[in-house]
Amino acid sequence: MFCEKALELVRELHRASEGQLPAFNEDGLRQVLEEMKALYEQNQSDVNEAKSGGRSDLIPTIKFRHCSLLRNRRCAVAYLYDRLLRIRALRWEYGSVLPNALRFHMSAEEMEWFNHYKKSLAIYMRSLGGDEGLDITQDMKPPKSLYIEVRCLKDYGEFEVDDGTSVLLKKNSQHFLPRWKCEQLIRQGILEHVLS
Repeated sequence: MFCEKALELVRELHRASEGQLPAFNEDGLRQVLEEMKALYEQNQSDVNEAKSGGRSDLIPTIKFRHCSLLRNRRCAVAYLYDRLLRIRALRWEYGSVLPNALRFHMSAEEMEWFNHYKKSLAIYMRSLGGDEGLDITQDMKPPKSLYIEVRCLKDYGEFEVDDGTSVLLKKNSQHFLPRWKCEQLIRQGILEHVLS
């Protein structure tokens, strides 16, 4: 049936929960492109036959195939665009370094796009706020306090705070640290916010 593979790509993303990135379906996308190529070639031969042979009975079939081509294109573009939106959201959630599990689900082109987006965002943040720049990925939610209590989930090593003191982040240790210094580590799963 026409457009079934393209619709399956869209359904696959729809089934994935918000904020999750399913594995890139290269095989499914290739099948959609092959179907589009076959439809285009069939249309070309029918158009040539309709023009040369005066067969107007082929016109409805040509229009149907053309509509199928357009639908396949819309589904493929929707699939790719939705994936890019999810990847962009991952940059804001996890920071500039994605976990390996997420990288595994991305195609090489998506990784390249992510790296370009990451660089563009870094350039923009450096252009804000004077000499040091402004990290706009911090404080995604307005903070209630400037310091928070955190528990270390993994051994991380030395962590330097603004005043120059170093804190050793060992597994299961608890610390009272500036929120803005911890947010990135919380998103990466190294620290967790202790709610008392």
